[in-house]
Amino acid sequence: MIDSVHDYPISQIFSKDYNWYYYIPKYQREYTWSYSHWGALFNDIESNAVGYFIGSIICINNTRDSFQIQQLEVVDGQQRLTTLSILLAAIYTQLQKYKEFISDDDIDVLPSIRKALRRNDSPNGLVVQPQIQNYNSDDFSYLMQEANILDVAKLGKKKAIPYYPQRKMGRCFNYFMQRIESLVKDLSPEDKVVRLLDIFNKINQAVLVKIEVSSHTEAYMLFEALNDRGTPLTAIDLMKNTILSKAKNNEEVDTYYEQWKSLIESLKDDYHTQERFFRHYYNAFKQRHNEPFVSDDIRSKEPLGVIATKTNLLSIYEKLINYDLETFIADITKCGNIYAYFVTPINAPDQFRETLLDLQHVQAVPSNTLLLYLFYYQEELHLSDKMINKIISLMVTFFVRRNITDTPNTYTLDRIFMSIIAEINTNKEIGENAIYDIIYKSLLAVSASDEDFANKLSGNIYEENVGVTRFVLCKLCEKHMTTENWTDLWEQNIVSNKKIYVWTIEHIFPEGANIPDSWIQMIANGDKELAHSYREEYVHKIGNLTISGFNSTLSNKSFVDKRDMKNKKGLYVGYKNGLEINKPLVDKNQWTIEDIKARTTTLVAELIEMFKL
Repeated sequence: MIDSVHDYPISQIFSKDYNWYYYIPKYQREYTWSYSHWGALFNDIESNAVGYFIGSIICINNTRDSFQIQQLEVVDGQQRLTTLSILLAAIYTQLQKYKEFISDDDIDVLPSIRKALRRNDSPNGLVVQPQIQNYNSDDFSYLMQEANILDVAKLGKKKAIPYYPQRKMGRCFNYFMQRIESLVKDLSPEDKVVRLLDIFNKINQAVLVKIEVSSHTEAYMLFEALNDRGTPLTAIDLMKNTILSKAKNNEEVDTYYEQWKSLIESLKDDYHTQERFFRHYYNAFKQRHNEPFVSDDIRSKEPLGVIATKTNLLSIYEKLINYDLETFIADITKCGNIYAYFVTPINAPDQFRETLLDLQHVQAVPSNTLLLYLFYYQEELHLSDKMINKIISLMVTFFVRRNITDTPNTYTLDRIFMSIIAEINTNKEIGENAIYDIIYKSLLAVSASDEDFANKLSGNIYEENVGVTRFVLCKLCEKHMTTENWTDLWEQNIVSNKKIYVWTIEHIFPEGANIPDSWIQMIANGDKELAHSYREEYVHKIGNLTISGFNSTLSNKSFVDKRDMKNKKGLYVGYKNGLEINKPLVDKNQWTIEDIKARTTTLVAELIEMFKL
């Protein structure tokens, strides 16, 4: 429920006549705005007419007693509020330099700015109370003391904070000081005052919409509807806030914060991965998540939701957190530790590392719902490590076929794995072989036929799905490797801050539109038009693809040059590189369309056997 929506000039947002201060809780990000944001805000205010609209903020009023100072918890808009405070402090500092030139009519402007930014009865003595992480609060208070907004005589001068000028708030203040100085540098002192007052007046009358809501769920629902320059909070940010708001004291806040931080860090610094975990966690254990909320008054067996989606994620988790926080934290932490194996298989237990790496490489993320359930209940389901690996290998086969044929449809995958979980849930004592059979039969029922699989493998596989093409080519190579000649075909190097594979897909007949003359002669007897026709039809077929460590170097070279290429150390890096998939190319002196057709037939047959359901 939206409690109130009101547009206020900045003079009222910061007015002492309104009995409120803005509290930015610990769950919020630290202050993150930088030059582009500061410049955009300043330029907008400076270049537009008085009364310019500069955005909105969303708050929750945490104080129910109307006679007390109102604590407005800022759930969206903290960057703007903090920046406006710093801008006003910079204006105040500049005006202080020329206060002897301020006319009697405007003499009260300095105390009015000071009063606007202060709240003696707020915890930090200011109208904006930043969150405490990473020196946010300390930097802000120090800045306001340096600007003489806070009463140093009463509070006692704070010691200089290490690296304050290098952090965002110190840099923001210096940025505004320099921008303002550049606007008035060539003016007389009197004109400087006039110009500074003009800037202050524009800031003061710029309009900000303040929205008060009753809960974090309602705040989140508003984010997508608002055109905000800031970085909006995510559902995961607001879950954290819900958890921290349940803490009884600062010690609990710190404990919950560290537990949450550890959970999120285990999932890697990628929001999509984190959000996917929370959806999979609910979907995997939907039955027990819903049990406490089922009652005679509620007909649905799934009152929290049939399936977790981006839209209902926060609503689900607020209910779970509020119902039993201690149990929730313990359970989701356990599941997060398991899910981290799927996200970063290299850190998984030794016995699962190889199969989980395959699962990751084949892009089988939807299966994580079922795997999370199986790992969590491994002991209860009497699943051996060997059986877990057998199931993962089954998933790999299923997803090779699915990602090549696009059958079944992507949107059905979550429900397929949830239905398997529901079937296993009905009788957890059936044994590991019966569980495997349930999974196998369920996946077989929705998979493409061998005929469809073969047709897709025989087509332009590279054009359809590069990721799965790379996977099957690598598996064809690995099939013939031993411990002595093992090569990591998934090795990556960092180039220009990007990870790139050392071993990449190589088109034997070059894929580029500018076909070299040597290839036109060899593949089409010099017929350029025919060569282009062949390129359109055959270049992306699996028979024309291989794995090379020097794809960009090979590029448009002739077939023989590609075959015999060596590096600076004299080692073969062309088709004589030792990979089994390249051995049929070693004794060839030319590459023809018939070769592509024949090799396609051979590799397709091999892949159908490797990934047979």
